[in-house]
Parts: sequence; C-alpha cells; structure tokens
Amino acid sequence: MTVEEKMGSPAVVLLSGGLDSTTVLAIARSKGFEPYALSFRYGQRHAVELAAATRVAEAQGVARHVIADIDLRVFGGSALTADIDVPKHDDVDDVDETIPLTYVPARNTIFLSFALAYAETVGASDVFIGVSALDYSGYPDCRPEYIEAYEAMANLATRAGVEGQKLKIHTPLIEMTKGQTVELGLKLGVDYGITSSCYDPDSSGRPCGHCDSCLLRLKGFAEAGSEDPLVYQAS
Repeated sequence: MTVEEKMGSPAVVLLSGGLDSTTVLAIARSKGFEPYALSFRYGQRHAVELAAATRVAEAQGVARHVIADIDLRVFGGSALTADIDVPKHDDVDDVDETIPLTYVPARNTIFLSFALAYAETVGASDVFIGVSALDYSGYPDCRPEYIEAYEAMANLATRAGVEGQKLKIHTPLIEMTKGQTVELGLKLGVDYGITSSCYDPDSSGRPCGHCDSCLLRLKGFAEAGSEDPLVYQAS
C-alpha cells in the first residue's frame, strides 16, 4: 500500500516535544496520516519537554496524545536519569560522535516497543520517529541499521505482523541535517516556539544553550538562516 493509499490512516508518532519529533509529527500530518502521539515520562531530568509535547499535540491536532509512565531512573546510567552532570560545551564543534553521558540505555528500543503496542490497539501499521544519522549525539539507536532490524523484529513479534499487516517505521529525518529539518518544519508551518530540546533547562524551562541538544538545535536554525524563537539562559 502506498502512502497515497494510506490517506487518513492512523499512525503512531513518537513525540518528545523537541525539534525533531515536532517536525516528524508535521510530516506525518502532511502525508495525510491521522496521528496518534506518544510521549514518555521516564524519570528524565528535562521533564519540561512533556509540557512542550502537550502543546505541540494540541497545536497540530492529533487524534489522541498518550503520555506513558516508565521509570528508567531505577537503572540510571545516564545524565538524563541519574545524578550525573549533563555535559556542556561552548561550541557545537566540540560535540563529537562518541556515545555521550546523555545516552539512555535502550531508550529507543523501549519507546518503539510501546509504540508497537499502541499501533496494534489503534489499528496503525505506521510508526514515525525523529531519529537522525547525521546531526546527532552518537546514539547507537539512531542508526538506519538499528531501525531496519527493529522493524523486522516487530513484524515477527505481533499479531498484526503475523496476520499480514506489516509495520513500517518511518524515519523521515534520518538523512537530514538539523538545518534541513528546520527548513522543512518551517515550510510545514511548525511553531518551534512551543517546543523544548534542552537536556538541562532551568526551573522556568529556559534552555541552557550549551548541552549537545541545544547546540545542535542552534546549529540547525543558523544553517536554515532563521532565528530560534526560544529564549535561552544567559551565558
């Protein structure tokens, strides 16, 4: 079945409330899918992103927005879920592709598993996720080979897959830079002023401007020749 034949079909969109997932939600809508958004309260220090996800879901008119509770703090092992300082840099060039302390062990595998269950219950055979293999922080679960392997597993592990309703995991940003992502999002009318990307925002939700996520986001807006509408903490 082509994308054109799926007009109006349900699709699960993993929505963190950040730049990438918000753009992916807009892409899914532009392709005619009826989006069911899925976010997670997993013990992340930047839980302010959930308020952003709610704003985005409301602004883009999803069919339903579910926030699932899973506490990954019981394992720790990440600056996002344990008492470990979030790495900060002064320049985006300092962000390399080694796996950083903000990597949450198996996070995308866990999130996609929930998305798989959500998709079966709403009759969706399409899942959208905003991973990128270009401008990213070295996360192993953002690579094309990982997504391909997960999709193959999913179609062996579900009733829908066994009965012939094959799941497709869409990764529209996987070969795009942050600049290209911002450009596309702006063309689709995305309001980036209601999003949140920072790993270490202050109590009012203002981004730090120095974590990997902030630096990559700012790089994207600069490359797109546009100004990030968020107000950052004073350096």
